[in-house]
Amino acid sequence: MSPSPPMTETQAIMCLSFSPGIGAVAYWRLIAHFGDALAVCAAPATALREVFGLSERQRRAALAASSLLPSVVAEEERLARLGGVSVSHSQPEYPEKLRQLADPPPLLYAAGDISLLQKRAVAVVGARSASSYGRRVTSSFAKGLARHLVVVSGMALGIDGEAHTAALAAGGKSIGVLGCGLDVVYPSGNAHLFAAMREKGLLVSEYPLGTPPDPFRFPARNRIIAGLSEAVLVVEAARRSGSLITAQMALDIGREVFAVPGQVDSAKSAGCHWLLQEGARIALSADDMLAELGDGAERKPAAVEREITLTDEQTAVLALFETYPQNREVILARSQLSAAHFSEIVMYLELEGLLETVPGDMLRRLS
Repeated sequence: MSPSPPMTETQAIMCLSFSPGIGAVAYWRLIAHFGDALAVCAAPATALREVFGLSERQRRAALAASSLLPSVVAEEERLARLGGVSVSHSQPEYPEKLRQLADPPPLLYAAGDISLLQKRAVAVVGARSASSYGRRVTSSFAKGLARHLVVVSGMALGIDGEAHTAALAAGGKSIGVLGCGLDVVYPSGNAHLFAAMREKGLLVSEYPLGTPPDPFRFPARNRIIAGLSEAVLVVEAARRSGSLITAQMALDIGREVFAVPGQVDSAKSAGCHWLLQEGARIALSADDMLAELGDGAERKPAAVEREITLTDEQTAVLALFETYPQNREVILARSQLSAAHFSEIVMYLELEGLLETVPGDMLRRLS
C-alpha cells in the first residue's frame, strides 16, 4: 500500500479553517508568526504558546488541526462533484484586492468562472424588500455597469438578485458572494439564479459546504463584497441596513461609495439619503459612475435600443402621465376615451416599458 501524499499548503489552510475557534483573525496571527499554514499544522505546543493573542482553546485547535486532513480530503471530493474549487491565499488565483481587508478570508470556495476574481468589479447592493422603483433602477444600473465591469452582490432577494439577473441578461458577468456553503441555496426562491450564476458567472463563499445561512455570517460576507469591488453602489437601503455595513467596509479600505436617491419620504431610501449627506457620491446613471471610476476596462458595445413607434393617440395618452404615481381613473377621465380603449393603450405602453403600474391602482410614466 503506497503512502498517502503529503499535505499541501491549501489543505493545511483548510485544516485550520475547519478547526473550531480559529476564525480569520486567529488564522492571520498564526500565519504572521509561522509564515505558512503547513508550518502552523506542524508546530509543537511550545511554539504555539509563543503566538500573541491566541486563547488556550485556539492553541489546542491549532495543535489538532492536522488531524482534520481526512475531513479536508472528503470536502475536496464533495467540492469536485459540485463542480467547484477551493482558492486559498497561497494560490495565484486568489484576488489581490481581498488582501486589503483587515481580515481577508484565508480560503474561498468557488463555482463558476474563477477568472472573474481578477477582473475590475463594482458592487450593487440594497434592500431585500425592494420597491418597483428600486428594482427598475437596479436593472438599469447593473446592465450599464456590466458592459464594462463585473457586477458583485450578495445573492439575496430584492436588489441583490435584480443586480445579478440584469448583469447576466446584458451579456455581462457577475459574482455572487454567499453567507452559507456553496451547496446551500438560500434563499430558496433564487434557485434559478444560483444555476445561472454557476453557468455564466461565479459563486463564492468562505464557508465549507453545508454551512447554514446563520444571520451572523452575512456581515462577514459583506466585507468580501466590498473587498472584491472598486466601488459600492447602494440602490435602496433603510437607515438600519446591512447595505450600509457594506458601504462602511468599502470606505474602510478606500473604495468609492455611490448612492441612488429615492423619494424623500421613502423609508426604503433613508439609508441612501444618509449616505449622500455623509459624502457618498450621487449615482444618477451607470455612465456617470463609469466616468467617475475611469473606464479602463475592456469595452463592450452597448446594445442597440429598439425604436418605439407610437400612434398619435398613444402619444397623447402617454403625455397625460407624470413620473410620480397618478390615479388611473383620473387619467381615464382626462383622456376622454372609453375605459376599454384606454386600458388597451395603457397595456401597450406598459409592455413597451413606458408606463408602470404601482400599488393602489396607480400609474406612473417611466423615463
